[in-house]
Amino acid sequence: MNSFTKGAVSPLLSVWRATLALAGILLLSACSHDSSLPPFTASGYADNQGAVRIWRKDVSGEVHLLSAFSPWHNGDTSTAEYRWQDDTLSLIELNIYSKTPEHVRVRFDDHGELSFMQREVNGQKQQLSSDQIALYRYRAEQIRQTSDALRQGRVVLRQGRWHADGSVTTCEGQTVKPDLESWAREHIEKRQRQSSMEVNVAWLEAPEGSQLLLVANEDFCTWQPTEKNF
Repeated sequence: MNSFTKGAVSPLLSVWRATLALAGILLLSACSHDSSLPPFTASGYADNQGAVRIWRKDVSGEVHLLSAFSPWHNGDTSTAEYRWQDDTLSLIELNIYSKTPEHVRVRFDDHGELSFMQREVNGQKQQLSSDQIALYRYRAEQIRQTSDALRQGRVVLRQGRWHADGSVTTCEGQTVKPDLESWAREHIEKRQRQSSMEVNVAWLEAPEGSQLLLVANEDFCTWQPTEKNF
C-alpha cells in the first residue's frame, strides 16, 4: 500500500481541527455499553499527523483489531494488527510500508507474558528491547480504548469509488450519496479532475455528522477487510 493521501493533503490539513472536534464529541458521547453493537465494525478518526482507519471484530471473547495509518505529509503508511483474548493482549503485528520495509511481531501467552518477539527491517531480523515492547503494549491499549469509544459512539467508516454525480459505490456494492460539506465535495472534485480514473474516498458517518477522511487513486476495496475474511 502506497500513501493514501497523495494529492489530498492541503485541504485536509486546513480542517483537521474541525475533524478532531467532531471526534472529541463522539468520544465523549460514547459513555455506555450497547449490547446491540455488531460483531464486525469499521471506524476511524483524523488528527494532526494523519488519518487512522480501524476495523474490528468481536467474537467469543476475542477482539481482533486492524488499524491503518496514512500520514498527511511526510512518512509512510503503516498498519497495526492486535488480538485480545478475554481482555488479555495476545498479538501485536506491525508493518511499515516504505523503501525500507519494517515488520514487527510480538506474541504473549494466556497470562500476558512475552512468548515471542521479532523485528525485521529490510529483511534483517532483530531483537526488541523491553522498552520497545512496553511502548507497543501502550499503543495497543490506546487504540483499543479509542476503538471502544468510536464503536459505541456509532462512528462508521465508509469507503468506495466516487462518481461524477456525487454518488459513491461502496466496497460493499451499495450506491450512496455521502452527506459531506461543500469544501469536501469541492476537494474531491478537484482531485478527480487531476485523475484519469475515478478516485476513491473514505469518510466517517455518525449521528453528529459526516466527515471526509481520505481521497486517493488507490482502490481501497482491494484490501479492505470483510467480516468473513477478518
